[in-house]
Amino acid sequence: MSRLIPAAERIQKAYALIEKARRIPVPEEGGRSNFSYIAGVKTLLQEARDLVKFIPKTPSATAEMKAEVESIFAETERADREILHPGG
Repeated sequence: MSRLIPAAERIQKAYALIEKARRIPVPEEGGRSNFSYIAGVKTLLQEARDLVKFIPKTPSATAEMKAEVESIFAETERADREILHPGG
């Protein structure tokens, strides 16, 4: 059975996943069009969203936590654009 991860820890892990996606090196072969690269980035960003998506629905979620979750969703969208579609 998996252990319950507190919301604050989930938020920290989500930000770490976003940073990990940003640090994936662009492959020489295929560049940003490389399917493995795209899949790796998208997977990390999706994991970040999945970690926090239910936090706002919990009774113990504070307004600050809900704002952090919204910030994470915005940051994953921004990271997706910046990583996979730079200058676009």
